[in-house]
This record gives sequence, structure tokens and C-alpha cells, in this order.
Amino acid sequence: MNKAASGWVNGFAGVLIFSGSLPATRLAVADFDPFFLTVCRATIAGVLAGVLLLVFRQQRPSGSDMIPLLVVAFGVVAGFPLLTALALQYVTSAHAILFIGLLPLSTAIFGVLRGGERPRPAFWIFSAAGSFLVAGFALLQDGESSPIGDALMLASIIVCGLGYAEGALLSKKLGNWQVISWALVLSLPLMLPLALVFAPDSWADIGEPALLSLAYVSLFSMLIGFVFWYRGLAQGGIAAVGQLQLLQPFFGLLLASFLVNETVGLALIAVNIAVVLCVAAARRFA
Repeated sequence: MNKAASGWVNGFAGVLIFSGSLPATRLAVADFDPFFLTVCRATIAGVLAGVLLLVFRQQRPSGSDMIPLLVVAFGVVAGFPLLTALALQYVTSAHAILFIGLLPLSTAIFGVLRGGERPRPAFWIFSAAGSFLVAGFALLQDGESSPIGDALMLASIIVCGLGYAEGALLSKKLGNWQVISWALVLSLPLMLPLALVFAPDSWADIGEPALLSLAYVSLFSMLIGFVFWYRGLAQGGIAAVGQLQLLQPFFGLLLASFLVNETVGLALIAVNIAVVLCVAAARRFA
């Protein structure tokens, strides 16, 4: 398997793992405060990441890597988890998942700005078409949308795209799992005290679904998924492999229907089929 194909395989694995993030977050915020959920998942993942770095004796990043690592931490360790957790207090996970369709465009733009990539014009046409299909459908759902929830989701997409692009560039130098691990470790001195401050007074009222969801977003969404995702972006190109995120709403909606008992209508399925076609076309011209 050549490098580009391997990048698409790893990227697809990352997308599958990330697809469970919003449904799991929706279940978790039913019992946990969004701020606690954000700092707790980062703390759990940060401790595990620190152990992995010590066990495998990874070399410390250089001074020039610190700012990019902090950008990664800001985007994917703190920004995206917090903004989505806050948004899911106002909108359903099925509605929020639709905004994930904007992530490929955000990632591609930052890939150009930060990584110097230059996809062909046809790539941008299909990338924008897929993103606007998702965004347009979300805006038409008057019964489910919320101005605050939608604004928070849009902000999360911007910071996440930045974190993805920055992490992909760093992974070529530090390694895929090492990038997210160092970002988590750098965040730990802030996240651990905040986790203690925002911890619930009693865990007796925390249900099993919320606990399992916390475990999922801490281990898979914050660490394991990035192992595949950053490797895929580094191998296949940030803009190109990033288009796989257009498939994430489809998988996420299926999970939302099973886990959170949210309705997935035919219109949602139709939009996602059109998005899949845009992904295929964007891949061809990337």
C-alpha cells in the first residue's frame, strides 16, 4: 500500500473513532457540567499520554515546537471539546453533527495557510459544495436549531480545523501519537486543577451512560483517534484526507439514533449521500 492510500486508510479509521464523540458528549453532559467534562477528559487522556511518553522514552520537543503544540492543545484539547459540550446544551447531537461537515473545509483552509498545500480549483468546488450542503441543511432545521448552539458549533469548527492542520504538520517531525500526547501533557498543569475545581459534589447521581461516555471521549476521542487521524493527514495531505470528515456526520447520525434515541430522517440521509459524492470528487482532484 502506497503512502497516499495508507493516509486515507488511517484517516478513515480516525473518522470512525471521532464519529462517536458528539453522541457520547451528549450523553455525558446530561449528568456532567460541560466545563468539568472538558477538563476531566483532557486530564485522563493527559495522564495516559504522559505514561506512554515515559514508557517509550520519547525525546522532548524542541523549543520551536512549543507554540505549535500549544496551538494544537488550544484547538483540539480545550477549544473543540468545550465549545461542543456547551453547544450540546442547546441543540441535539444529530443537529450538531451536521456542522462537522464544515470541518474538511476549515481543515483544508488551514492546511493551505499553515502547510502550504495547493489543491486544484476543482477540489475547492467539491469541498465547498459538501460543506454548504451540510451547513444549509442545518440552518433549515428551525425546530432544532439554536442561535447560541449554532454559533458555538461554528466556533468549534474553526479552532478544530486549526488544531488538525497544525498537528498534522508537527506529526511529520514528532510522530502522530507523540503530537497529541505532548499537547495533552502540556495542558495537564491547567486541566488537572480545573478538574478538581469543577468536579461534581457527589458521583452517586452520575449514571452509567455518562460514565461510559466520559471514558470514551477521554480515551478514544482525545487520544486514540488522533493516532490514526494525524498519521493519515501527514501521509495523504491535510486538505485531501481532511475531506473524509464529510463522512463523519453520516456515521455520527447513525450512532446518535442508536445511542441517544434521536430521530434520523430521510432528509438527513439524503444530504449525507450527496456529501459522500462530494468527498469522492474532492479526493480525485486533491
